[in-house]
Amino acid sequence: MLIARIAPHFWEEPPISGSRGTGAVFFSGCTLRCAYCQNGDISHRNQGRFFTPARLADSLKRLEDLGMQSISFITATPFLPQVLETLEIYRPSLPLVWNTSGYETVESLKLLDGVMDVYLPDLKHYSARMSSLCAKAPDYFEAASRAIQEMCRQTGAPRYNQEGIMIRGTLVRHLILPSLTGESMKLLTWIRDSLPEGTPVSLMRQYIPCNNVQIPGLDRTITEKEYARVRDHMLALGLPGFLQEPEAADPDFVPLFNEDASFV
Repeated sequence: MLIARIAPHFWEEPPISGSRGTGAVFFSGCTLRCAYCQNGDISHRNQGRFFTPARLADSLKRLEDLGMQSISFITATPFLPQVLETLEIYRPSLPLVWNTSGYETVESLKLLDGVMDVYLPDLKHYSARMSSLCAKAPDYFEAASRAIQEMCRQTGAPRYNQEGIMIRGTLVRHLILPSLTGESMKLLTWIRDSLPEGTPVSLMRQYIPCNNVQIPGLDRTITEKEYARVRDHMLALGLPGFLQEPEAADPDFVPLFNEDASFV
């Protein structure tokens, strides 16, 4: 496996990070090629170090010993067989989170049934045009919608422990993009209409131009008016979940990769 960072991470949603953080394993590579990816060094340029399942198992033990409240496997799909082998060697007694772009096959997700406790998928684009332009995946919504429905089927309704950490469930993320609030609203409506009632949504406003993005309109952060339009639609739909603070649109929240301090 090629891995770019293994370390405590405190900036995920409250049911994932809690007060003590999630043990985040950032895998290199991704199922998508989002032009605006904030982690382009690892998703596009494959920075990282090689790990065997045994070596990763040792790192998972250390994360658990540090008092993490969950373990997050971030964009791990390219190495799914090795992740399964790792968990046969050692499975932490913490909620295991599959943090994904959402661009998954149902067949691969079925290999994780009973293995992952929590799914944290993105739901990025609605139209084939924007999916192709931004992520080089014209079938993104078709694939991601099927995948997220499978995740919900596996996990059932969200369940939390006494500290508010999700121990079972699916939490859907959506990043609002500049000039694309109409797509955001269509995706939120689909969540209301197509996923089990009570599925939480994380509405993210952290977009900043990254990865030298060259797509017109994506060279800025979202405006307060754009955010309010999508937020008000989410609230009108009655979707439960989380709203992100405006301070999140800051490069300081982009993790550092390939640093000595990035590996426990």
